[in-house]
Amino acid sequence: MTHRLYYDAPYLTEFNARVLVSRPSGDAWEVLLNQSAFYPTSGGQPFDTGTLGAARVTDVNVTDGGEVWHTVTTPLTEGDVIHGRIDWPRRFDHMQQHAADHMIASALHRLLGGVTIGLHISADVSTIDVAMPGGVTRISEEDVRRIEADVNERVQRDVPIRCWFPDAQKLPLLPLRKPPTVEEHVRIVAIGDDEMVACGGTHPSTAGQLGLVKILSVTPARGKMRVCFVAGARALADYARCSQAAHGAAALLSTGVENLPAGVAALQERMKAAEYELNRLRREHLLAQAPQLLAEAEPLPDGTRLIARFVPADAALLRDLASRLIGEQGAAALLGAMHPDGQTALYVFARSADVALDAGALLRDAARPLGGKGGGRPDFAQGGGCPEILQAAADALRTGR
Repeated sequence: MTHRLYYDAPYLTEFNARVLVSRPSGDAWEVLLNQSAFYPTSGGQPFDTGTLGAARVTDVNVTDGGEVWHTVTTPLTEGDVIHGRIDWPRRFDHMQQHAADHMIASALHRLLGGVTIGLHISADVSTIDVAMPGGVTRISEEDVRRIEADVNERVQRDVPIRCWFPDAQKLPLLPLRKPPTVEEHVRIVAIGDDEMVACGGTHPSTAGQLGLVKILSVTPARGKMRVCFVAGARALADYARCSQAAHGAAALLSTGVENLPAGVAALQERMKAAEYELNRLRREHLLAQAPQLLAEAEPLPDGTRLIARFVPADAALLRDLASRLIGEQGAAALLGAMHPDGQTALYVFARSADVALDAGALLRDAARPLGGKGGGRPDFAQGGGCPEILQAAADALRTGR
C-alpha cells in the first residue's frame, strides 16, 4: 500500500519517494512509489499532474489494495529516490470544486431533503447528481438561489474544514450526512458545524478559500437532478464572462445592465412584429406572382400548363401558392422550397380539377428512387427530399411516364 501524503498534507507540492516498480505500458511507463502526494482519480475528483524527476505525470490511479500507480512519459530506475512536484493550480482548483460539492450537497440535504449520489469534476464545470424526495428532477429558481446563498454564507464566514480518520469505535457515533461506501480506513470530512461525510478527496482547510460558489444550472439527468456549478477561480472567470457580456449587450441597447432584461424583451417584441410584417409582405409578393407563373407555364401536349420551380417559401406558403395556381383551369403545379441547409427541399404537387394527373403518385414515384418521401391525394400532395426530385417529376410529366 502506498503512503498517501495528500491525506495529511493536501497543500504539499513537493516530496521525495523511492521507486518500487517502473514498468512499460504502451508508449508510457507505470511507476509505483513507496509514498506519493499525487492524488489518483477517485470519488469524482480527477488525478493530479506534475513531474517525477524529469518525467511528466500524465495519469494517476489507485488499486483496490491501495497502490497508487503513476503514468509517466519516461522510465524511472527502480530503487532510486525521486523528487516529485505537484501541479498546484490544478490541485487547488480540484480542492475548491470538491469542497463546493460537499457544501452544495449539504444545503440540498438540509433544506430540501436531497441525497447526492455522484460528483464529476471536468475541466470547465463540476456537476453533482441528486436524488430528490418524490423523484422530482427540477427545483424553482428561488430554491436554487436559496441553496447558493446558504453555501456562500458559510464561505463568507470562512468555516473550518477538517479531514481525519476516526477510530472504528467513534465512527458510528458521528452525524454523517450519508453512510460511508467503504468499511475500512474511512476518512471523514467536516465543513463547519452542519456538514460531515465520508470522503477521500483533497479539500482546503477553510471554506473561505473557495472564494465564491456559483450554481450554473439545475436540470434533469437520468431520472435524477443534476446541479452544475463552479467555485473559486472558475466562479470568478464565469462572473467576468457574464459581466462583460451583460455590459456589452447593455451598451448595444443604450441602457444600464439592470434594465437589460426589459430591453431584451422589448427588442424581442419588435423583432416579432417585424418578422410578422416581413412574412406578410413576402406572402403577398409571392401570391401576386401567380398570374405571371401561369403565363410563363410550360405547355404540355395535352394542353396542361406546367409550373415546375423552386420558390422562397415555407411549407404553409408553398401550399397557399399551389392552391392559388390550381384555382385556374388546366394547371399542374410542381413547387419546391429549399431548406436553409441547401441540401433538401419541401415539395407540394397539385393540379386543377380538370387535369388528369395523380399528384400523389407523381411525387411518390419521383421521390422514392432519390431517397425522398411524399404522397397525398390525386389533386394535392406533399413531401420532401433532395433537390433533384423536382426535375425528375417534371421530366416524368413531360414524357408521360
